[in-house]
Amino acid sequence: MEKNRLEAFSDGVIAIIITIMVLELKVPHGAELADLKEKLPVFLSYVLSFLYVGIYWNNHHHMFHSTKHVTGGILWANLHLLFWLSLFPFTTAWVGENPRTATPAAVYGFVLLLAALAYYLLQRLIIQQQGRSSLLAAAIGKDWKGKLSPVCYLTAIPLAFLSPWLAFGLYVFVALMWLVPDRRIERALAQREPVN
Repeated sequence: MEKNRLEAFSDGVIAIIITIMVLELKVPHGAELADLKEKLPVFLSYVLSFLYVGIYWNNHHHMFHSTKHVTGGILWANLHLLFWLSLFPFTTAWVGENPRTATPAAVYGFVLLLAALAYYLLQRLIIQQQGRSSLLAAAIGKDWKGKLSPVCYLTAIPLAFLSPWLAFGLYVFVALMWLVPDRRIERALAQREPVN
């Protein structure tokens, strides 16, 4: 099965997720700069979630650029990933409205954890379908960021009940870690594609 429909559908869902998140940013009632202060937690939660959605979109694009064909299992694994990403607007809004409380911070981390595990499962199914010598398998290598991220989320979830700020510190750390461009797939593609 060709991958074009999967990519188009995924791009559309991700665009809708970002749209829903931005619609949660309500305009302050006043016209002074100080009136923005009460909206700061909502805005910061949006920025963090926007970074995460952008990171997933970017890595998803690169992963499928290295994929030739998709199977039914890959389609379902991709839908599984999109399900967890679709919960980002809910958790983002909840955290934005309750920035100092433990439960929203822990649930935010839980959704991040399950999105990371869903991405890992999708990656594994693609490698299984294409073989261990595939471009994707060669590109991800040991994948230390992919292994460290769930550990950080698993640490942050219970930590949220001690200090939501420490949990968010870990979430920001993981986002910044992934924000640094990951050129593994691009390098692997460049090495395998013939030069004209």
